[in-house]
Amino acid sequence: MASGPGTVHELVVGPEGADRLDVFVSDRLELSRTRVQKLVVAGLVTVDGRGAKKSEELAPGCAVRVQVPPAQSVEIAAEDLPLDIVFEDDHLLVVNKAAGMVVHPAPGHRSGTMVNALLWHVPNLSGVGGRARPGIVHRLDRDTSGLLVVAKTDAAHRRLADALRARRIKRLYQAACWGHVAEDALAIDAPIGRDPNDRKRMAVVEDGRPAHTRVKVRERWLRADLLDVALKTGRTHQIRVHLAHIGHPVVGDQTYGVGWERGLGGPTRRWVDELARRVRRQFLHASKLAFEHPESGDRMEFEASLPADLGGVAEWARQG
Repeated sequence: MASGPGTVHELVVGPEGADRLDVFVSDRLELSRTRVQKLVVAGLVTVDGRGAKKSEELAPGCAVRVQVPPAQSVEIAAEDLPLDIVFEDDHLLVVNKAAGMVVHPAPGHRSGTMVNALLWHVPNLSGVGGRARPGIVHRLDRDTSGLLVVAKTDAAHRRLADALRARRIKRLYQAACWGHVAEDALAIDAPIGRDPNDRKRMAVVEDGRPAHTRVKVRERWLRADLLDVALKTGRTHQIRVHLAHIGHPVVGDQTYGVGWERGLGGPTRRWVDELARRVRRQFLHASKLAFEHPESGDRMEFEASLPADLGGVAEWARQG
């Protein structure tokens, strides 16, 4: 664990109390539970001035102090890669990310990421996200396409991050799911955390972080639906986990929907097999993004239509 001063957060437990220290800190600071637990073990989290255990239950009014060490220095190379910038000014960019591009460097993906491309285009991106994630306010999965806002300045980054936490950044996705959702519109409210049986996956778990998703049917195909999906929270894999949880996984999702379509037999089996063949990655696209400009306060709204691969599938499916 790094020993530098880093950032110190002073938190106060509300009148409702908190079940666990690690859950409380994770929710308040939007850090992973694993990261928080490491901070606790390293003695960087105190409760009322004393050391504490990660599972300690917190009483109302407890003062929690969290020291987050600075990120380790990581050199990220600027790379001249294709980047679809739909808006840019002195404070931010809005990027339409292509499917297959990782947003920021991570183990196994040190190059070829959107951050590498951004550093070529904007050498001095906001450093608030750390050396490995300059300018990154929110993320999309590697195989999810669509709109992202990126901060150029530290001030813009902090304001956009605050807006994201306060749910003032509106994000709308288009997703195709297997089967037919029973209602034309529904809300999914189910906590998400690490799958206890597979730590590489997320799942709906009782002690997970609150997660809220709104779903509206845009089109009903033969054995699948095209959905508009709005996020009220931004948990890892949230849309994919929630749709799988209600029995309608995202078409093409190789983590949460593998083989699900095999249950869709009968006379439409050939159509189902053909849809699965045509969708080469998860059918999930960040189609709309809206927020207040961090400097001017103006309302900013952007829309990106389905990319060619998903748009072509949708056209085929409509003829089903």
